[in-house]
Amino acid sequence: MFYTKCLVGLINTSNTQQLIYGVRWKSTLRKIDKLLIANRGEIACRIMKTAKRLGVRTVAVYSDADEKSLHVSLADEAYRIGPAVAAQSYLKADKILEIAKISGSQAIHPGYGFLSENVEFSENCQKEGVIFVGPPASAIRDMGIKSTSKAIMSSAGVPIIQGYHGEDQSIDVLKMEAKRIGFPVMIKAVRGGGGKGMRIANTEEEFEEALESARTESQKAFGDSVVLLEKFVTEPRHVEVQVFADTHGNAVHLYERDCSVQRRHQKIIEEAPAPGLSTKLRNELGMAAVRAAKAVGYVGAGTVEFILDKKSHDFHFMEMNTRLQVEHPITEMITGTDLVEWQIKIASGEKLPLSQNDIPLRGHAFEARIYAEDPRGGFLPGAGQLLHLTTPEAAEDTRIETGVREGDEVSVHYDPMIAKLVVWGKERQEGLSKLKAKLREYNIAGLETNVNFLLDLASHPEFVAGNVHTNFIRDHYDSLFRKEEPSKVQICQAALATVLLDKIVEEQEAASRMDRFNPFVAESNFRVNYQDERDVKLKFGESDLLVKITFKGKNNYSISPDGGKTWNKVKGHIVKVNNKYILNSTIDEVAYKSNIFRNEDFLAVFDENGKLQFSLPQPSYVTDQDDEKSTASANKAVAPMPGILDKLLVKAGDEVKKGDSLFILIAMKMEYVVKATQDAKISKINFVVGENVPKDATIVQFEVDE
Repeated sequence: MFYTKCLVGLINTSNTQQLIYGVRWKSTLRKIDKLLIANRGEIACRIMKTAKRLGVRTVAVYSDADEKSLHVSLADEAYRIGPAVAAQSYLKADKILEIAKISGSQAIHPGYGFLSENVEFSENCQKEGVIFVGPPASAIRDMGIKSTSKAIMSSAGVPIIQGYHGEDQSIDVLKMEAKRIGFPVMIKAVRGGGGKGMRIANTEEEFEEALESARTESQKAFGDSVVLLEKFVTEPRHVEVQVFADTHGNAVHLYERDCSVQRRHQKIIEEAPAPGLSTKLRNELGMAAVRAAKAVGYVGAGTVEFILDKKSHDFHFMEMNTRLQVEHPITEMITGTDLVEWQIKIASGEKLPLSQNDIPLRGHAFEARIYAEDPRGGFLPGAGQLLHLTTPEAAEDTRIETGVREGDEVSVHYDPMIAKLVVWGKERQEGLSKLKAKLREYNIAGLETNVNFLLDLASHPEFVAGNVHTNFIRDHYDSLFRKEEPSKVQICQAALATVLLDKIVEEQEAASRMDRFNPFVAESNFRVNYQDERDVKLKFGESDLLVKITFKGKNNYSISPDGGKTWNKVKGHIVKVNNKYILNSTIDEVAYKSNIFRNEDFLAVFDENGKLQFSLPQPSYVTDQDDEKSTASANKAVAPMPGILDKLLVKAGDEVKKGDSLFILIAMKMEYVVKATQDAKISKINFVVGENVPKDATIVQFEVDE
């Protein structure tokens, strides 16, 4: 494909004559039968599915951390590109381009994230004769710098929000502009997206620290610390429009998505179409997005993001993401399209498959992002092994977009997203009911996830009513984070599962000893050295639980959970289906069905309320160590999650006040500032900058008063 920029016309908006630039294309059909995917995980797996369906061979790249990953196993070929750190592997543009040429790939699909919005990479692909499955470099450049993009959008008649997009980046000027705009103010990196390099300063006193943090994170993520300022709308909705353009001058939109419900400025549940919009407003948003695409001579898939006032429904341009979005599957669900197929065909020089009037809008779709993170701990990301993983079955109305399998590691080096659960219904309430049902079937053990939180969020009355906005989690925090406490029935199920699993283990051991015909083993539901009565000890949070179980013969039990009511009519048995244990129990003639998983540390019960995890008794030497750790916890500052120590802000001998910043940790592509929880003097620093640190590792040690 070849293109040249030219003046294509004048328009009048608000009595002001404005120049609008577009792109005149000379399109040449180029066949793509081998595609390199310059990404990893779920993203790469998603692209491979479509490529394989089209008969296009796929080439994967991988870092040392991803050598045994799912996307590598699915590709026709795979090439190592470097160490685990993204800057030394997935961001090595020259290396990836070299592999494309070695492998004979005609095109590179950058996915979303990493190099997908890298101007130089796009330009170098064109120079080397490799098709970049994305927009021209000029569009990436214009839209990648937010200050430039807002000027272009204003000229195109797309409404923009009040802010400062100037070149003077001195602290004094930025603070003056923030005061002019009025607090709260949003500080945003001019490049990139995904919530990185973004901070909110609610007051003038918070401004400088928020600015420094945004700049630091932006520099690390995008190699640029320049920021812009915007008026922060206190009750905004985040509504974005999917656009597509080809090299023949055609551009369309595929309706909008609502991505308002967020944490850490990152989306968590998206839906399409956006709830509560009139047909008139939907059309206005769509056509504004198409104008935005045409204004920069766009080609391929892009997303135009708008801030929509929750009450007035006034909307303003926020930014344009010059790539496919993480949440594109919900657009595919409501339009019956495959946007990756569109990308490949348009990159080959073909025309858009459909005109605007031919794009259907049918039903309602939701996407829930399943992350390794701790919602109750401030949504801090986690890492570790997926010891147990079962998912809903894929179907026409259910998609599982993932890049991991049971046993895989969620790495500290990359985004902690495990999967995307995508569902479709004929209307919003049907889609929402399916989302909740499928979330209950998403069972993960081995590390903390947000599945329970997503289930609570999808069940919240205000979310069910469609009353969404970007402060939704903050405003409904108390009702979304109610106290976790197992019911007596759930305690009974956990204790019964413990006994029945012990029986399975005992029978397996007996079989291995060729002791199959021992009548006691055959008929008893307890281990050989157990009596007919047994005490089962469990722990939930900080609470110790004691459950008394009496075996009454023929799979009947009497259970008394933690000194409470005794159930005399309890039955239960466990079946194993596809490596998954299912507990079927009846408690006072009410039948229950739960999935269960147990190892030496915990027992997880998955039921209609999500996952409930009980700790199992530990040897005395382990609990003694835990007691010692608890006693010393007030005298240190620890890593809240696994990550890389990026910056030390103190040294041994320093005296700090409560709230002072101590160190900065980089984890899952985000920056976290850890602060002192008390006035103290620092006695020791245990790690150096650049080291990998595990969760709960002591970074800063305080002096202990005698």
